[in-house]
Amino acid sequence: MKNYIKYFGILALGMVACEPEFENPVNEPGAYTSGEANFSNFVAVGNSLTAGYADNALYITGQQNSFPNILAQQFAFVGGGEFTQPLMADNVGGLLLGGQQIAGPRRVLAFNAQGIPSPAVYGGTPTTEVTNKLTGPFNNMGTPGAKSYHLIAKGYGNVAGVAAGLANPYFARFASSAETTILADAVAQDPTFFSLWIGNNDVLGFATSGGAGEDQTGNMNPGSYGSNDITDPTVFASVYSTLVNQLLSTGADGILANIPDVTDVPFFTTVPVNPIPLDEATAAMLNAQFAGYNQQILPGLAQMGVISAAEMQQRQLSFSAGQNYVTLVDEDLTNLFQILQGAPFNLDAQTAGLLSQLRQATDQDLIPLTTSTFLGTLVNNDPRLVNGVSVPLGDQHVLTEGEQELIANATAAYNATIKNLADANNLAFLDANALLGQLNDSGIPFDGGMLTATFATGGAFSLDGVHLTPRGYALVANEMIEAINETYHASVPKVNIGDFATITPSNNVQ
Repeated sequence: MKNYIKYFGILALGMVACEPEFENPVNEPGAYTSGEANFSNFVAVGNSLTAGYADNALYITGQQNSFPNILAQQFAFVGGGEFTQPLMADNVGGLLLGGQQIAGPRRVLAFNAQGIPSPAVYGGTPTTEVTNKLTGPFNNMGTPGAKSYHLIAKGYGNVAGVAAGLANPYFARFASSAETTILADAVAQDPTFFSLWIGNNDVLGFATSGGAGEDQTGNMNPGSYGSNDITDPTVFASVYSTLVNQLLSTGADGILANIPDVTDVPFFTTVPVNPIPLDEATAAMLNAQFAGYNQQILPGLAQMGVISAAEMQQRQLSFSAGQNYVTLVDEDLTNLFQILQGAPFNLDAQTAGLLSQLRQATDQDLIPLTTSTFLGTLVNNDPRLVNGVSVPLGDQHVLTEGEQELIANATAAYNATIKNLADANNLAFLDANALLGQLNDSGIPFDGGMLTATFATGGAFSLDGVHLTPRGYALVANEMIEAINETYHASVPKVNIGDFATITPSNNVQ
């Protein structure tokens, strides 16, 4: 079998033009009111979604089109003041630490000789040096990579800790001191209005790593968490309450946004679970290769009572001409490893270890976008060794139904905390979970067209499949404005979503 699978479905990609929409025909100062809110000093607190991160990088254009910057421009019509951001040094993206690159450039949409588009790494060289400290304060405190508890962690912006992974390189560029916290620097600005959108990363690392981390529910010590772990909901609630209370301590009003379902983003919805095309000869070869497993080992385990008849069927590997479900290694839930090494199977440890975890994907599994880069490729050019078929995917390359349930449970708990605090403090609230869910389910119309969560062509999500485009961030800003206007009886004008760009085409790539 030759591998040459394309998933993106953008052969006939139409670049979306910037069509104007006319939600707010009047734009003169004085035509709008601030209501009960004071927008004179707006401070935004959060992670990459607040910073304007897009296309797998932070860069100037993305920051200029961050939702907080868009909000600040609209707040200017109702008494809003200057809004500053810790701008990167270029539109390339990426970071340098002591001259050594530690984060790569952004992604762009490149076209090959046949005119077929696909995401590629931009060909520029990063020039943003972490050790070049910026002079603040900055109204946009969005810090890519930050989890909820990082916002109150001392030393999170210490340049000396970046190389060891003890500090955040983005915050290190603009932290007021080595031991300060993101929250402390935000509160020190004495904001009159704030936005808080944090918590996505408390589950996102677990999701994008295919569940390689741990669910830390029950562990109250975030200092012991790994980067891909799920934050305990009680820890999240405690931290989030601290964030809100401290931001309110200046007398500020604000808006809270909840956590979207990470499985609604293109990173998880683009690659199907049955992406492997096989011809009849290859399918027959694979069925013969796994015949002993299907016809002897699995029935033997069932007869021994080790697995149920239902599990026997779930573990069967079957291939046919056409599109096929990927094979993968999942957790050994029934301790088959030891059993397969004993009588009557007497398998060697390597074979037993593989077969104890082997199964094919189901419609409930999710394949991350990054997995598409090698699905269907051959190992050592051997047609018998096909990644995702005869060579199963590792657990990190599939988000299983059980792993999705862990994410859903944590997200629901986080969102309950956020909504309760918004209601208790009479704060505006954005249901970002419903908003991004609508993008995935049906799309959201605007006068210039339709925004959807379709990878590359939907207009809402950038080329990393997780973060938004400028147009997507404009949508978030408009939804926040609507919630703010309703809560504070204001009349802040919305923006014209069609005026904002989507993805960037370029053949200047690496």
